[in-house]
Amino acid sequence: MEIRHLEYFTEVAKQLSFTKAASTLHVSQPSISKSIKQIENELGVPLFYRSKQLELTDAGKAVLVNAKKVLQSFDNMTAELSDITAIKKGEIKIGIPPIIGAAFFSKLISQFKELYPSVTILLTEVGSKRIKQGVEDGSLDVGMVCNLPVRKTNFETLPVIKDPLMLIVHVDHPISKFSNVTINELQNEPFIMYREDFTLHDRIIEACDKHGFYPTIVCHSSQKDFMIEMVEAKLGIALLPDKIAMSIQNPSIKALHITNSEVSLELGLIWKKDKYLSFAVREFIKLAKPEAIE
Repeated sequence: MEIRHLEYFTEVAKQLSFTKAASTLHVSQPSISKSIKQIENELGVPLFYRSKQLELTDAGKAVLVNAKKVLQSFDNMTAELSDITAIKKGEIKIGIPPIIGAAFFSKLISQFKELYPSVTILLTEVGSKRIKQGVEDGSLDVGMVCNLPVRKTNFETLPVIKDPLMLIVHVDHPISKFSNVTINELQNEPFIMYREDFTLHDRIIEACDKHGFYPTIVCHSSQKDFMIEMVEAKLGIALLPDKIAMSIQNPSIKALHITNSEVSLELGLIWKKDKYLSFAVREFIKLAKPEAIE
């Protein structure tokens, strides 16, 4: 049994399609079919039910669990050997939530590139939930997520920063004459809210619920610029991290502190437990500490 056979099998199991797996791996479908058949002959069990919808057999499910472990070990070995022969080179695949943007991340990236100009940084901008999935399946090396996992998970974690949320309103709004506001005072306001796949969405809902109301949400967004534009158009209010709210250069927008809420943008770095980390990834993690992005 060859490593590539296990790679073919796990991709077919992921896609539940020989055609899609062949397209993803850039090999012919007959090659994949032949490899799967060789595994089945060697193990003496069928791995898939070949009906209208391809399904894993019980034996296939057991083989998949162990195949992933074998491939992970192989990846760790090849990555370590690559480090030995190519110190300070390579690439890092990083996931960041759209709400972070340059306000939190640019200094860290800049410092790292100064130290390791030969390392390529590939950024993927998606919500925290998808970042966790990417780190889990290996498509991302590390991810910056909002609100670190609190229960035991498959991740190693590093808290990076905690930034309280501020209210932003149009300067014509009656609240704008104050320097701070309470959550209770927002009960009848239309909220420009984060998308539901953002952990901050849930945290704001929880904060409002704690004060006895459910916010009226007029739209959801993953982009801070769009949220700011909506407030500028007087379509609602929004809660943004302090670092972002205070950097807004728009005379139509005012930022106010929220006095009775502990809702914050909590940023942390995650990476997969028991996975070999390349030299580049290890050095990036070393730099990812609070003072690096303040």
